[in-house]
Amino acid sequence: MMATTHVLAALAVASAVATVAPEFGTVAAIAAVLGGIAPDLDLYSGHRKTLHFPVYLPLTAALAVPAAVFVPNAATVGLAMFLLAAGLHSAMDAWGGGLELKPWRATSEKAVFSHYHGGWIAPRRLVRYDGAPEDLVLGAVLAVPVLLVFSTPIGWFVGAVLAVSAVYVLLRKPMVAFGEWAVERLPAPVLRRIPEAVVGDLVESVGREQA
Repeated sequence: MMATTHVLAALAVASAVATVAPEFGTVAAIAAVLGGIAPDLDLYSGHRKTLHFPVYLPLTAALAVPAAVFVPNAATVGLAMFLLAAGLHSAMDAWGGGLELKPWRATSEKAVFSHYHGGWIAPRRLVRYDGAPEDLVLGAVLAVPVLLVFSTPIGWFVGAVLAVSAVYVLLRKPMVAFGEWAVERLPAPVLRRIPEAVVGDLVESVGREQA
């Protein structure tokens, strides 16, 4: 799923926190955004493996939430919300498509790595791939409770997130096509200077199509 969908899912949880304890609404929202983004910081180094923990993060969150309930303050609520958001992100990636250059082809059986199981969790494809139209619809649905609970600043942020999501959905497939086109034309010395994680799949894809 798109990073923006993960952020909106986390904010939807934060809206529940803000409803029950409005004094912690702001810290919950900030922690939700940070936690929703954090797992994807491994994008260029073992994506959906290095910082994705679909078992351990939810378990850690399950310990942090009671602490926030019984000792409510900005630190405990923020930590619990961050772990919840990061855990939700990691788990949600298993509901989407596989980890491949063109996930709409549904050829990969790798969705997210589980360090607990020591292997990859297969994609459920409830959302076919990140940037699919249903990914945008899911994000829009998740935005509803956020817009109902939070005030204008977060409302504007949610609007911007949805706008970015819509643009990404429109460009999702063309971006891959452009990447393949560019890789075919880049000189070898330039390609060698670009991290393997960035162009590796593109180079392999171009090579297969030329074979």
